[in-house]
Amino acid sequence: MSTVSLGHIFLYETLGTAVLLLLGCGVVATAILKGSKGENGGWLLICFGWGLGVFAGVYVAFPTGAHLNPAVTISLWITGGISAQQAFVYFAAELLGAFLGAVLCWLAFKEHFDAEPDPGKKLGVFSTGPAMRNYGWNLVTEIIATFVLIFWVLISGGTPASIGALGVALVVVGIGASLGGPTGYAINPARDLGPRIAHAILPIKGKGSSDWSYAWVPIVGPIVGAVLAALIFKATDAADLIKSVKAG
Repeated sequence: MSTVSLGHIFLYETLGTAVLLLLGCGVVATAILKGSKGENGGWLLICFGWGLGVFAGVYVAFPTGAHLNPAVTISLWITGGISAQQAFVYFAAELLGAFLGAVLCWLAFKEHFDAEPDPGKKLGVFSTGPAMRNYGWNLVTEIIATFVLIFWVLISGGTPASIGALGVALVVVGIGASLGGPTGYAINPARDLGPRIAHAILPIKGKGSSDWSYAWVPIVGPIVGAVLAALIFKATDAADLIKSVKAG
């Protein structure tokens, strides 16, 4: 990644994350908002929609590794794949892209947001929330789910782009289907924070609270999961083992 300019990182990661959030928030809106043709589509529709959102976002941001997720960026920073300066540009682009994608989703579903009477469903399009609110256990869920994603990314190729869009998309679908039930599986701080900010500032009819009391969980949990995955990856010399297997 050292040959990629900071400007290109910012551009492609913003665009890729925006596509991810537009399609990810969009599938939730399709499945839960009043009057949508996909209303009551169910959890598996949402899981596959998010996976396909990752698929599209990875292709858009392919030139810069397609992090799309501060948890991925943190893991590569810890393992030496990117510099601190690059990491902060990735963070900024990911947050901005997530915000923009959520705004575009709101525009696409404007009439359905107006027609939906439940403010909880409106927030649910933008951000995650727990099925059973217990901050400690919700945090554990996000740590475990993010650890699975990041350790798999590190073992498989270092960035979603080097793995291939389909592979990471299927893992995201699998994490959602297996571990998404308790919290809605943010596994990405920008994915939750950017849209939550959008929810807070957009003129959404009858939107209610943005639930900031919960907002720290989908930020801290994925960060901790990413740090643990990166440290274990380094401590077990997994990178060297992978190289030796490929060479032998």
